[in-house]
Order: sequence, then C-alpha cells, then structure tokens
Amino acid sequence: MKTISITQARSDIYNLVVSVAKSHEAIKITGKTANVVLVAESDWRAIQETLYLLSIPGMRESIVDGLKQPLDQCGDDLDW
Repeated sequence: MKTISITQARSDIYNLVVSVAKSHEAIKITGKTANVVLVAESDWRAIQETLYLLSIPGMRESIVDGLKQPLDQCGDDLDW
C-alpha cells in the first residue's frame, strides 16, 4: 500500500481519488495525530459485505463446502 502525507494528499486529492477508484489500490494517508486509508467505494462495500457474511455463524464453512461442489452437481433450488 502506498503511503503519503496528509499535505501531499491535500494538494492532489482529485488525482488520488481518481487513481484509487481506477486501480483499486488503497492509499494510506498519514498525519501528525492520525492515519487513514483511502479506498474506492466499491472496495469498501465489498469489505463490508465480506465482514457481514463472515459474521453469520457457519457461513464460512458453507462457502468453503460450496466451493468444493462441482458446478454440474449444484441444484437450481434454494433451501430457504
């Protein structure tokens, strides 16, 4: 992850936003009292969804089991 100072970020914020949105590479912005990470909105939403799914008991195991299942053996019906 690229790291820049808050002074650098302030002077070039537009280009940083465009770059992060296109490349999906986060940028760490450091300040005197705190640091932040600039991420694309789509990446942030994906992170939030992953955290949510992994918070559901048994979901991780279900995903791993599902990945082992050959596609031709998958059914069309959901068990809901």
